[in-house]
Amino acid sequence: MHAVVVRAALSEDDSASLAELREKVVPMVSQAPGFVTGYWVRLDGERQGASVIVFDSEDNARSAADQFQPPEGVTLDSVAVGEVVANA
Repeated sequence: MHAVVVRAALSEDDSASLAELREKVVPMVSQAPGFVTGYWVRLDGERQGASVIVFDSEDNARSAADQFQPPEGVTLDSVAVGEVVANA
């Protein structure tokens, strides 16, 4: 398995971004080929967010990473693909 790990800066008013994330981004990502699971996290007390989206193969993870479009009001800090070496 491989994961797409994203770090992002959130806008001051993130209610619209959260709605777009929940209504558009998550359903779209969950339909991507090889999708296994995903977590989107707003870091407490910060205007930062992170996500870890797991795919069944490196090819599927890289393909998803290349197509990733953040919600309006969200600025990507980094997008990386890496091998999942452990999980619980």
